[in-house]
Amino acid sequence: MNHTPEGNRGTSSPQRVAPMWATLVATFFGAGRLKPGPGTWGSLATVIVWALASWQIPLASRTSATIVAAAAVTLIGIPAATLVARASGLKDPQFVVIDEVAGQLVTLIAVPLAWKTFLAGFILFRVFDIWKPFPIRRLERLPDGTGIVVDDLGAGLYALAVMHLLLHFGLLTK
Repeated sequence: MNHTPEGNRGTSSPQRVAPMWATLVATFFGAGRLKPGPGTWGSLATVIVWALASWQIPLASRTSATIVAAAAVTLIGIPAATLVARASGLKDPQFVVIDEVAGQLVTLIAVPLAWKTFLAGFILFRVFDIWKPFPIRRLERLPDGTGIVVDDLGAGLYALAVMHLLLHFGLLTK
């Protein structure tokens, strides 16, 4: 088990330098290099970028756009995370935050554009990503980038469910 600050789930042998595109994607253009708490920085960057982008999307298209964005980040993020993790020799390097980007986007599906909902989504996602309730921790066992990304999608689904319960019962209003 590697106990360096660069990783948090074991090691494997470094194989090569990851391609630049994979490093840029996996670190969400460097957000994963910020300290402390690279995952928190990756989530915060996602909320900010998505808040700015979603204002430009027509209301009728926002939910589908969020789903498409989460799917695209996942499909690009898994191979990027795989390449960067393999090159670093770490099973799940902390500086790989594309998983937080995907999970945070899932949390924001069909959420009204308001500072309270973005803040609640950010907090809920971080809580579930850190806590990892059943069966999320098991998803980490999936190989390579799949395990890195899919457990955060699970955390995003938990946060999405709680977010929509809060909205449904009027506990989180604009």
